Amino acid sequence: MTRSAITRKRIDELVRFLPIFNTPGPENEPEWRGLHEGANDGTMPNPVYPPAVQEFFAVASQPCWNDSGYDPETAGSLLRDDRAVARASLAEIKTMLTFCVRGERFCDGHWASMIQEGRIGAILRRLQPLRDELPGA
Repeated sequence: MTRSAITRKRIDELVRFLPIFNTPGPENEPEWRGLHEGANDGTMPNPVYPPAVQEFFAVASQPCWNDSGYDPETAGSLLRDDRAVARASLAEIKTMLTFCVRGERFCDGHWASMIQEGRIGAILRRLQPLRDELPGA
């Protein structure tokens, strides 16, 4: 097994977050620093994510989940299609996770949007049956 192989254990590491991402709530919503201070100093508000969200995205950032050749436009379109997510392959899951992980670099609050729109929950629900298709215990 290579360092970047997707295994049942690696899927389990992500799927354990499903209860947190199944329903939007305080355990997965960021606090926006700089939003309510009223200072007009030109700084933009930035999200501070709860520990569980930070941990999830750290796990989803592991090399086994990275699609280095992903196309953001294609990945975003795939992710917005509930039927496509529901039948996605492991390779497509990697593409969608890469889009979700990297999006925060370009747009503050991207992780929050992916959570609130149910995209992370949908990916995790799809991983459950894919796990059972993998060899091994």
